[in-house]
Amino acid sequence: MTGKFNVAIVGLGMAASPHVKSLKDLSDIVNVAGVYSRNEASRVAFGKLHNLPVAESYESLLADEALDAVIILTPPNARKELVAQAAAAGKHIFMEKPVERSSVAALELVEICEAARVKLGITFQFRFREAALKLKSLIQSGEMGALASVMLSVPWWRSGEYYQEPGRGTFEQDGGGVLITQAVHSLDLMLSLTGRAAEVQAMAGTSILHDIEVEDFVGAGVRFAGGAIGSIMATTTTYPGQSEYLTLNCMNATATLKGSILSVDWHDGRSETFGKEAGTGGGDDRMAFPHEWHRAQIEDFINAVQNDREPISNGRSALQVHYLIDALLASARDGVLTKVAH
Repeated sequence: MTGKFNVAIVGLGMAASPHVKSLKDLSDIVNVAGVYSRNEASRVAFGKLHNLPVAESYESLLADEALDAVIILTPPNARKELVAQAAAAGKHIFMEKPVERSSVAALELVEICEAARVKLGITFQFRFREAALKLKSLIQSGEMGALASVMLSVPWWRSGEYYQEPGRGTFEQDGGGVLITQAVHSLDLMLSLTGRAAEVQAMAGTSILHDIEVEDFVGAGVRFAGGAIGSIMATTTTYPGQSEYLTLNCMNATATLKGSILSVDWHDGRSETFGKEAGTGGGDDRMAFPHEWHRAQIEDFINAVQNDREPISNGRSALQVHYLIDALLASARDGVLTKVAH
Protein backbone atom coordinates (compact mmCIF):
# COMPACT_ATOMS: atom_id res chain seq x y z
CA MET A 1 0.00 0.00 0.00
CA THR A 2 1.41 3.36 -1.05
CA GLY A 3 -1.36 5.66 0.16
CA LYS A 4 -1.63 6.86 -3.41
CA PHE A 5 -4.50 6.41 -5.88
CA ASN A 6 -3.75 3.11 -7.64
CA VAL A 7 -4.52 2.71 -11.34
CA ALA A 8 -3.91 0.15 -14.07
CA ILE A 9 -3.66 0.86 -17.80
CA VAL A 10 -5.35 -1.53 -20.23
CA GLY A 11 -4.74 -1.02 -23.94
CA LEU A 12 -1.26 0.20 -24.83
CA GLY A 13 -1.60 1.69 -28.29
CA MET A 14 -0.98 5.26 -29.44
CA ALA A 15 -3.67 6.68 -27.13
CA ALA A 16 -1.69 5.57 -24.08
CA SER A 17 1.07 8.15 -24.52
CA PRO A 18 -0.65 11.27 -23.05
CA HIS A 19 -2.12 9.18 -20.24
CA VAL A 20 1.28 7.80 -19.22
CA LYS A 21 2.87 11.26 -19.37
CA SER A 22 0.03 12.62 -17.23
CA LEU A 23 0.33 9.84 -14.66
CA LYS A 24 4.07 10.47 -14.35
CA ASP A 25 3.35 14.15 -13.73
CA LEU A 26 0.88 13.09 -11.01
CA SER A 27 3.21 10.54 -9.44
CA ASP A 28 2.95 12.24 -6.07
CA ILE A 29 -0.71 11.20 -5.85
CA VAL A 30 -0.97 8.31 -8.35
CA ASN A 31 0.66 4.91 -8.53
CA VAL A 32 0.53 2.80 -11.70
CA ALA A 33 -0.01 -0.70 -10.35
CA GLY A 34 0.27 -2.42 -13.72
CA VAL A 35 -0.14 -2.22 -17.49
CA TYR A 36 -1.79 -4.83 -19.68
CA SER A 37 -2.34 -5.68 -23.34
CA ARG A 38 -3.48 -8.97 -24.82
CA ASN A 39 -0.27 -8.97 -26.87
CA GLU A 40 2.49 -10.19 -24.55
CA ALA A 41 5.34 -8.69 -26.57
CA SER A 42 3.60 -5.32 -26.66
CA ARG A 43 2.95 -5.17 -22.93
CA VAL A 44 6.50 -6.25 -22.06
CA ALA A 45 7.98 -3.65 -24.42
CA PHE A 46 5.64 -0.96 -23.07
CA GLY A 47 6.54 -1.79 -19.49
CA LYS A 48 10.26 -1.59 -20.22
CA LEU A 49 9.92 1.67 -22.17
CA HIS A 50 8.03 3.42 -19.39
CA ASN A 51 9.50 1.54 -16.41
CA LEU A 52 6.06 0.30 -15.33
CA PRO A 53 5.02 -3.09 -13.89
CA VAL A 54 3.50 -5.50 -16.41
CA ALA A 55 0.48 -7.66 -15.56
CA GLU A 56 0.17 -11.19 -16.88
CA SER A 57 -3.62 -10.94 -17.13
CA TYR A 58 -6.50 -8.52 -16.75
CA GLU A 59 -7.92 -10.73 -14.04
CA SER A 60 -4.75 -10.41 -11.96
CA LEU A 61 -5.05 -6.62 -12.07
CA LEU A 62 -8.66 -6.69 -10.93
CA ALA A 63 -7.81 -9.13 -8.13
CA ASP A 64 -5.56 -6.52 -6.52
CA GLU A 65 -7.58 -5.14 -3.59
CA ALA A 66 -5.48 -1.97 -3.56
CA LEU A 67 -6.39 -1.10 -7.14
CA ASP A 68 -8.74 1.90 -7.28
CA ALA A 69 -9.37 2.34 -11.01
CA VAL A 70 -8.71 1.01 -14.48
CA ILE A 71 -7.80 3.25 -17.41
CA ILE A 72 -9.21 1.52 -20.51
CA LEU A 73 -7.64 2.69 -23.78
CA THR A 74 -8.70 -0.08 -26.17
CA PRO A 75 -10.71 0.60 -29.36
CA PRO A 76 -14.45 0.98 -28.63
CA ASN A 77 -15.28 -2.48 -30.01
CA ALA A 78 -13.12 -4.14 -27.34
CA ARG A 79 -14.50 -2.63 -24.14
CA LYS A 80 -17.77 -4.19 -23.03
CA GLU A 81 -16.32 -7.19 -21.24
CA LEU A 82 -13.46 -5.13 -19.81
CA VAL A 83 -15.91 -2.62 -18.35
CA ALA A 84 -18.22 -5.33 -17.03
CA GLN A 85 -15.36 -7.16 -15.29
CA ALA A 86 -13.93 -3.98 -13.76
CA ALA A 87 -17.33 -2.81 -12.52
CA ALA A 88 -18.05 -6.24 -11.02
CA ALA A 89 -14.73 -6.01 -9.18
CA GLY A 90 -15.68 -2.59 -7.80
CA LYS A 91 -13.01 -0.73 -9.77
CA HIS A 92 -13.70 2.77 -11.07
CA ILE A 93 -13.19 3.30 -14.81
CA PHE A 94 -11.56 6.05 -16.83
CA MET A 95 -11.97 5.36 -20.53
CA GLU A 96 -11.06 6.81 -23.91
CA LYS A 97 -13.76 8.36 -26.05
CA PRO A 98 -16.23 7.41 -27.43
CA VAL A 99 -18.06 5.33 -24.83
CA GLU A 100 -18.88 2.70 -27.45
CA ARG A 101 -19.66 2.47 -31.17
CA SER A 102 -23.36 3.23 -30.81
CA SER A 103 -25.52 5.06 -28.30
CA VAL A 104 -27.33 1.82 -27.43
CA ALA A 105 -24.05 0.10 -26.60
CA ALA A 106 -22.79 3.23 -24.80
CA LEU A 107 -25.90 3.38 -22.61
CA GLU A 108 -25.38 -0.27 -21.66
CA LEU A 109 -21.86 0.46 -20.40
CA VAL A 110 -23.04 3.53 -18.49
CA GLU A 111 -25.78 1.49 -16.82
CA ILE A 112 -23.34 -1.31 -15.94
CA CYS A 113 -21.19 1.20 -14.08
CA GLU A 114 -24.16 2.86 -12.39
CA ALA A 115 -25.52 -0.48 -11.20
CA ALA A 116 -22.12 -1.35 -9.72
CA ARG A 117 -21.81 2.15 -8.18
CA VAL A 118 -18.44 2.81 -9.80
CA LYS A 119 -17.45 6.11 -11.38
CA LEU A 120 -17.11 6.27 -15.17
CA GLY A 121 -14.97 9.04 -16.65
CA ILE A 122 -14.68 9.57 -20.41
CA THR A 123 -11.63 11.22 -21.98
CA PHE A 124 -12.77 14.53 -23.48
CA GLN A 125 -9.67 16.58 -22.82
CA PHE A 126 -10.79 19.62 -24.88
CA ARG A 127 -12.95 20.62 -21.89
CA PHE A 128 -9.79 21.03 -19.82
CA ARG A 129 -7.96 23.52 -22.03
CA GLU A 130 -7.22 26.77 -20.24
CA ALA A 131 -9.22 28.73 -22.82
CA ALA A 132 -12.21 26.39 -22.64
CA LEU A 133 -12.28 26.63 -18.84
CA LYS A 134 -12.18 30.42 -19.10
CA LEU A 135 -15.09 30.45 -21.54
CA LYS A 136 -17.06 28.13 -19.26
CA SER A 137 -16.53 30.52 -16.35
CA LEU A 138 -17.63 33.54 -18.44
CA ILE A 139 -20.82 31.74 -19.45
CA GLN A 140 -21.58 30.64 -15.90
CA SER A 141 -21.02 34.16 -14.56
CA GLY A 142 -23.71 35.53 -16.87
CA GLU A 143 -21.37 38.24 -18.19
CA MET A 144 -21.85 37.25 -21.83
CA GLY A 145 -25.63 37.23 -21.65
CA ALA A 146 -28.01 34.83 -23.37
CA LEU A 147 -26.72 32.61 -26.17
CA ALA A 148 -28.09 33.59 -29.60
CA SER A 149 -26.21 31.47 -32.16
CA VAL A 150 -23.40 28.94 -32.45
CA MET A 151 -20.91 27.99 -35.16
CA LEU A 152 -18.71 24.89 -34.88
CA SER A 153 -16.18 23.96 -37.57
CA VAL A 154 -13.78 21.00 -37.44
CA PRO A 155 -11.65 21.22 -40.63
CA TRP A 156 -9.28 18.34 -39.95
CA TRP A 157 -7.24 16.06 -42.18
CA ARG A 158 -6.67 12.33 -42.23
CA SER A 159 -4.61 10.75 -45.00
CA GLY A 160 -5.34 7.63 -47.00
CA GLU A 161 -2.55 5.93 -45.07
CA TYR A 162 -4.39 6.63 -41.80
CA TYR A 163 -7.47 4.85 -43.10
CA GLN A 164 -5.37 1.87 -44.20
CA GLU A 165 -4.64 1.03 -40.56
CA PRO A 166 -6.56 -2.12 -39.57
CA GLY A 167 -10.11 -1.23 -38.54
CA ARG A 168 -9.86 2.47 -39.41
CA GLY A 169 -12.80 3.91 -41.30
CA THR A 170 -15.06 0.96 -40.42
CA PHE A 171 -18.28 0.65 -38.52
CA GLU A 172 -17.05 -2.58 -36.93
CA GLN A 173 -14.19 -0.98 -34.99
CA ASP A 174 -14.88 2.75 -34.84
CA GLY A 175 -18.67 2.84 -35.11
CA GLY A 176 -18.58 5.64 -37.68
CA GLY A 177 -16.47 8.32 -39.29
CA VAL A 178 -15.52 11.92 -38.67
CA LEU A 179 -18.29 12.57 -36.14
CA ILE A 180 -17.62 9.81 -33.61
CA THR A 181 -13.89 9.44 -34.24
CA GLN A 182 -12.56 12.98 -34.70
CA ALA A 183 -15.19 15.72 -34.21
CA VAL A 184 -16.59 14.02 -31.10
CA HIS A 185 -14.17 16.07 -28.96
CA SER A 186 -15.41 19.39 -30.34
CA LEU A 187 -19.06 18.30 -30.24
CA ASP A 188 -18.70 17.36 -26.58
CA LEU A 189 -17.02 20.68 -25.79
CA MET A 190 -19.77 22.55 -27.62
CA LEU A 191 -22.54 20.80 -25.68
CA SER A 192 -20.74 21.41 -22.39
CA LEU A 193 -20.99 25.15 -23.14
CA THR A 194 -24.33 25.43 -24.96
CA GLY A 195 -26.45 22.77 -23.29
CA ARG A 196 -28.01 19.93 -25.22
CA ALA A 197 -29.06 20.06 -28.87
CA ALA A 198 -32.79 19.67 -29.57
CA GLU A 199 -33.01 19.10 -33.35
CA VAL A 200 -30.79 19.00 -36.42
CA GLN A 201 -30.95 19.05 -40.22
CA ALA A 202 -27.86 17.50 -41.77
CA MET A 203 -26.05 16.31 -44.88
CA ALA A 204 -23.28 13.70 -44.63
CA GLY A 205 -21.18 11.73 -47.06
CA THR A 206 -17.84 10.28 -48.07
CA SER A 207 -15.67 12.37 -50.37
CA ILE A 208 -13.52 11.21 -53.28
CA LEU A 209 -10.43 11.66 -51.08
CA HIS A 210 -11.06 8.60 -48.91
CA ASP A 211 -11.98 5.02 -49.79
CA ILE A 212 -13.86 4.23 -46.58
CA GLU A 213 -17.33 3.03 -45.58
CA VAL A 214 -17.96 5.84 -43.08
CA GLU A 215 -18.54 9.58 -43.50
CA ASP A 216 -15.68 12.06 -43.84
CA PHE A 217 -17.88 15.18 -44.18
CA VAL A 218 -20.93 16.41 -42.30
CA GLY A 219 -22.67 19.77 -42.45
CA ALA A 220 -25.75 20.64 -40.40
CA GLY A 221 -28.03 23.22 -38.89
CA VAL A 222 -28.88 22.78 -35.22
CA ARG A 223 -31.36 24.18 -32.75
CA PHE A 224 -30.44 23.96 -29.07
CA ALA A 225 -32.81 23.19 -26.21
CA GLY A 226 -32.17 26.67 -24.79
CA GLY A 227 -33.41 28.30 -28.01
CA ALA A 228 -30.14 29.20 -29.75
CA ILE A 229 -29.59 28.20 -33.38
CA GLY A 230 -26.35 27.21 -35.06
CA SER A 231 -24.30 25.26 -37.55
CA ILE A 232 -21.92 22.31 -37.46
CA MET A 233 -19.29 21.31 -40.03
CA ALA A 234 -16.87 18.45 -39.56
CA THR A 235 -14.51 16.84 -42.05
CA THR A 236 -11.22 14.97 -42.44
CA THR A 237 -10.68 16.32 -45.99
CA THR A 238 -8.99 19.67 -45.17
CA TYR A 239 -5.26 19.26 -45.93
CA PRO A 240 -3.02 19.59 -43.96
CA GLY A 241 -5.54 20.09 -41.14
CA GLN A 242 -6.65 23.31 -39.48
CA SER A 243 -7.58 24.19 -35.93
CA GLU A 244 -11.20 23.56 -35.01
CA TYR A 245 -13.14 26.61 -33.94
CA LEU A 246 -16.28 27.23 -31.94
CA THR A 247 -18.03 30.61 -31.95
CA LEU A 248 -20.71 31.57 -29.44
CA ASN A 249 -22.64 34.73 -30.28
CA CYS A 250 -24.25 36.07 -27.10
CA MET A 251 -26.22 39.15 -26.10
CA ASN A 252 -23.14 40.95 -24.72
CA ALA A 253 -20.20 39.41 -26.58
CA THR A 254 -18.95 37.03 -29.25
CA ALA A 255 -16.51 34.39 -28.04
CA THR A 256 -14.42 32.23 -30.36
CA LEU A 257 -12.37 29.23 -29.31
CA LYS A 258 -9.87 28.51 -32.09
CA GLY A 259 -7.85 25.52 -31.02
CA SER A 260 -6.51 26.45 -27.60
CA ILE A 261 -6.99 30.23 -27.93
CA LEU A 262 -10.10 32.12 -26.76
CA SER A 263 -10.96 35.53 -28.20
CA VAL A 264 -13.80 37.54 -26.67
CA ASP A 265 -15.17 40.66 -28.38
CA TRP A 266 -17.49 42.57 -26.08
CA HIS A 267 -20.28 44.75 -27.43
CA ASP A 268 -18.87 47.68 -25.42
CA GLY A 269 -15.72 47.62 -27.56
CA ARG A 270 -13.39 45.58 -25.33
CA SER A 271 -11.42 42.66 -26.76
CA GLU A 272 -9.69 39.97 -24.71
CA THR A 273 -7.57 36.91 -25.51
CA PHE A 274 -6.86 33.90 -23.29
CA GLY A 275 -4.85 30.68 -23.61
CA LYS A 276 -1.70 29.73 -25.49
CA GLU A 277 -1.03 28.18 -28.87
CA ALA A 278 -0.91 24.38 -28.96
CA GLY A 279 -1.47 21.60 -31.46
CA THR A 280 -4.82 19.84 -31.54
CA GLY A 281 -4.10 16.66 -33.50
CA GLY A 282 -6.02 17.88 -36.54
CA GLY A 283 -3.43 16.77 -39.12
CA ASP A 284 -1.41 13.69 -40.01
CA ASP A 285 0.26 13.69 -36.58
CA ARG A 286 -2.90 13.07 -34.62
CA MET A 287 -0.98 13.01 -31.33
CA ALA A 288 0.41 16.53 -31.85
CA PHE A 289 -1.08 18.08 -28.74
CA PRO A 290 0.13 18.66 -25.16
CA HIS A 291 -0.70 16.09 -22.50
CA GLU A 292 -1.56 18.69 -19.85
CA TRP A 293 -5.26 18.57 -20.78
CA HIS A 294 -5.28 14.82 -20.10
CA ARG A 295 -3.48 15.43 -16.82
CA ALA A 296 -6.09 17.93 -15.68
CA GLN A 297 -8.89 15.52 -16.56
CA ILE A 298 -7.27 12.57 -14.80
CA GLU A 299 -6.79 14.75 -11.73
CA ASP A 300 -10.49 15.66 -11.82
CA PHE A 301 -11.42 11.97 -12.12
CA ILE A 302 -9.33 11.06 -9.08
CA ASN A 303 -10.87 13.91 -7.11
CA ALA A 304 -14.35 12.76 -8.14
CA VAL A 305 -13.70 9.22 -6.90
CA GLN A 306 -12.21 10.43 -3.63
CA ASN A 307 -15.08 12.88 -2.97
CA ASP A 308 -17.89 10.66 -4.29
CA ARG A 309 -19.05 13.02 -7.03
CA GLU A 310 -19.42 12.62 -10.78
CA PRO A 311 -16.37 13.46 -12.92
CA ILE A 312 -16.80 16.60 -15.03
CA SER A 313 -16.80 14.37 -18.12
CA ASN A 314 -18.73 11.23 -17.25
CA GLY A 315 -20.75 8.48 -18.88
CA ARG A 316 -24.04 10.36 -18.75
CA SER A 317 -22.60 13.57 -20.19
CA ALA A 318 -20.90 11.57 -22.95
CA LEU A 319 -24.25 10.06 -23.95
CA GLN A 320 -25.40 13.53 -25.03
CA VAL A 321 -22.78 13.67 -27.78
CA HIS A 322 -23.69 10.13 -28.85
CA TYR A 323 -27.34 11.17 -29.20
CA LEU A 324 -26.34 14.27 -31.21
CA ILE A 325 -24.26 12.14 -33.59
CA ASP A 326 -27.17 9.70 -33.99
CA ALA A 327 -29.50 12.55 -34.92
CA LEU A 328 -27.03 14.10 -37.38
CA LEU A 329 -26.55 10.83 -39.25
CA ALA A 330 -30.27 10.00 -39.17
CA SER A 331 -31.14 13.42 -40.55
CA ALA A 332 -28.56 13.07 -43.33
CA ARG A 333 -29.85 9.60 -44.19
CA ASP A 334 -33.56 10.50 -44.19
CA GLY A 335 -33.30 14.11 -45.39
CA VAL A 336 -35.52 15.46 -42.63
CA LEU A 337 -35.35 17.60 -39.51
CA THR A 338 -34.53 15.17 -36.70
CA LYS A 339 -34.99 15.49 -32.94
CA VAL A 340 -32.05 14.69 -30.68
CA ALA A 341 -32.72 12.09 -27.98
CA HIS A 342 -31.90 12.91 -24.37
